[in-house]
Amino acid sequence: MLRDITLGQYYPAGSVIHKMDPRVKLVATLAFIASLFAFGSVSSYFVATIALAAVIKLSRVPFRFITKGLKAIIILMLITVIFNLFLTPGTPVAKLWKFTITIEGIRTAAFMAIRLIYLIIGSSVMTLTTTPNDLTDGMEQGLGFLNVFHVPVHEIAMMMSIALRFIPILMEETDKIMKAQMARGADFESGNLIQKAKNMVPLLVPLFISAFRRANDLAMAMEARGYHGGEGRTKMHPLEYKKTDKIAYLVLLVYLALMFLVSRYMKIETW
Repeated sequence: MLRDITLGQYYPAGSVIHKMDPRVKLVATLAFIASLFAFGSVSSYFVATIALAAVIKLSRVPFRFITKGLKAIIILMLITVIFNLFLTPGTPVAKLWKFTITIEGIRTAAFMAIRLIYLIIGSSVMTLTTTPNDLTDGMEQGLGFLNVFHVPVHEIAMMMSIALRFIPILMEETDKIMKAQMARGADFESGNLIQKAKNMVPLLVPLFISAFRRANDLAMAMEARGYHGGEGRTKMHPLEYKKTDKIAYLVLLVYLALMFLVSRYMKIETW
């Protein structure tokens, strides 16, 4: 399960998506996620599916590698689906004990599951095709206008980049600690919920100690190298929009317009 988390990892490939400006990928990912929640019809999700499939194909990242990240949110997805399925009022379809399943609940649960799946896949495609350094530069320049309001954009971008970079490292560290504790007789599977929570202590304590030690080492290394924030810093490879990036922005506008038109004028009602 821990090795199935793909968020924060980078998959090297020479695709068109990899070579795009990170600002384009950030804007496209945010626009894609926003479109999933703004347009809630079957026809709009059909368009989103085609667009997402095309991007995955162009990225040259194996589909199995991208979908591995879905295993980490199965529990969250099940909880969300169950709550929407049983607690949404409307036309009743079936009744289980004191809970009633409605048509509106089925619809809401299905759409919420699709949104979560597409959200994870879309975010994974961005991180898998963008290095942490490019992601930091893209966020810093893309949100540069916030400097007028004294928002520390560089520091925020740096923290998010480090957080994404440390996700696979901490997952690998967790896997090593878990195997070491299991070799010493620790049991993380048996017992009730309270017992399982107690059994996690031998895993969480060394993990937190390791994480704080890594954070302290990183802070000392940055201080030793004279890092004092983004003010006055220059870039070795400044970001510049190319022809491919401008075409990508145009394609994104066409996608959003198509989503709006399809959702409003070609709405498909399944029930």
